[in-house]
Amino acid sequence: MKAIKISPGLALILTLVSATGVKADNAVPTNSAPVQSVFILPATTKDGRDPFFPESTRLVAAPVAPTNHTVEISSIKVRGIFGAPGQMLAILNNHTFGAGEEGDVLSPNGRVHLRCLEIHDTYVIVSINGQLHRINYVPE
Repeated sequence: MKAIKISPGLALILTLVSATGVKADNAVPTNSAPVQSVFILPATTKDGRDPFFPESTRLVAAPVAPTNHTVEISSIKVRGIFGAPGQMLAILNNHTFGAGEEGDVLSPNGRVHLRCLEIHDTYVIVSINGQLHRINYVPE
């Protein structure tokens, strides 16, 4: 039988592979949990970037504008109230609401996000920025 010479580096690798018990077929043990990838969006360009579009800033979270601006409540008008009791609908500026619905209405100062809480025959109760307002219906 002929002796084979193995370099010290290859001998070390073979020793480590046999000591760790790596299987030749690379089978995943059945008792392990499935591997799942997690992606975290970077807060700034220093935290990370898109590898395919490195100059892009679309992954960086955009700064959120403060929503505590004051709203001129007189700019919100009840244009109409209709429906059967218990199923009333109200038109506020340009948007139709049912009780419990929320959405944006257009005003001279821009969009106003509100929640319609109650609809009565002559008025509507809305919540804007956490404050309750009663808006009377004045037919034109």
